[in-house]
Order: sequence, then structure tokens, then C-alpha cells
Amino acid sequence: MIKRQDRKVNRTKRHKRVRVHVAGTKERPRLAVFRSLNHLYAQLIDDGSSHTLAAASTLEMKAKGNGLAQAAEVGKAIATKAKAAGVSSVVFDRGGFLYHGRIKALADAAREAGLEF
Repeated sequence: MIKRQDRKVNRTKRHKRVRVHVAGTKERPRLAVFRSLNHLYAQLIDDGSSHTLAAASTLEMKAKGNGLAQAAEVGKAIATKAKAAGVSSVVFDRGGFLYHGRIKALADAAREAGLEF
């Protein structure tokens, strides 16, 4: 019998592989993205001090519209919070998710709002 692997386990493996190469510093924090079934979360993390500099999500914004529109709003929000925290350049961590759909929409909106990565 062939066992079907859990999606979460596979995503965690991909994320661990990526995290070997991606690390955030105080000058260039890591923009970590998590996508759940209903919501999208983004955080700016300084891995050196294990400190979250800024965070944005669809929960706190109560964004309306489809998933892509909500992702774009989260991207703009995290970019404005990053500017307020004095951050202009980040390292993007897609969290083991494929770079398309909501993840890509968030990244594009953050770039348009002024973040460099």
C-alpha cells in the first residue's frame, strides 16, 4: 500500500531546505510569509536577535475581496510598517509555498510599495 504524505510535512521539509540559505539580519530582515486556508500572514524577522520587527495579516486588516486582493493589501501594509521601522531592503522567505498566486501577489505589492528584495 502506498502511503500518502501529509502536505504540511512536505511544506515543512521545503521550508527547512530554504531556511539553510535564507537568514535575516538587522539591516536586512527576513520577510516570512505563511498562507493558511483562509488567511495570509507576513512578518519581518531579525534572525540574529530572534525579534519580529513588523507584522501584517488579513486578520488584523479585515480585508475584503478575493485572495489576491487581500494578499496585495497585506503586501502594502507590511511595506509601510517596514518603512516605519526603518527597513528598506528584505530577504524574501516564501515559507515552503510555491511562488505563485497569493504569495506572488503579496511580494509584488510589497515591491511596488517600496521594499527591495
